[in-house]
Amino acid sequence: MHVQEWLDSVPAVAVYALVGLVIGLESLGIPLPGEIVLVSAALMSSQHTGIDPFVLGACATAGAVIGDSIGYAIGRKGGRPLLAWLGRKFPRHFGEAHVATAERSFEKWGMWAVFFGRFIALLRIFAGPLAGVLRMPYWKFLIANVLGGVLWAGGTTAVVYYVGMVAEDWLKRFSWVALAAAIVVGLGSFVVMKRRSQRKESTDQAPEAEPVGADQA
Repeated sequence: MHVQEWLDSVPAVAVYALVGLVIGLESLGIPLPGEIVLVSAALMSSQHTGIDPFVLGACATAGAVIGDSIGYAIGRKGGRPLLAWLGRKFPRHFGEAHVATAERSFEKWGMWAVFFGRFIALLRIFAGPLAGVLRMPYWKFLIANVLGGVLWAGGTTAVVYYVGMVAEDWLKRFSWVALAAAIVVGLGSFVVMKRRSQRKESTDQAPEAEPVGADQA
């Protein structure tokens, strides 16, 4: 079943909890489709399904910040052996090449890698655990974590919600425009067909008059 269809079948409270949980687990380091779930829920909130976009954004933000913090604690305690174990269990996401790419980003950008990593699928999974493994000072991590979580979760919710509202309003207007256009096209087609029919009748009557003139001659 499509994600949005499934979310539409459960109560609003369950949607809030599910969004926060999935994003939290993804931020913790478990490969889950947090962004897809958030976008689907935000789109639902724009369709008057009883989902409050402010509550949704708050739950998504909380999940992102808390999940990243737990991931940081796990990474700090587990260290390099943890990355090696994840690489064996999830080679598609935690393979050596992916870990190396994430490490280079952290070495180059530091705490900004945590902030901008929230907007990149690969770094969104890595940010918390890898920051802990690399022993980034927690206060730096927390600042980047909170700012990135608020901007990503809240921003994504707001953008998708308002885009959904505008699209819905546009579609409503388009339905009236389409109806008017259909009426105009229908009337135009009727006029054109009627004129063609009249011309055909005139053309059919003209040959019938010729033999009469010939006999008189």
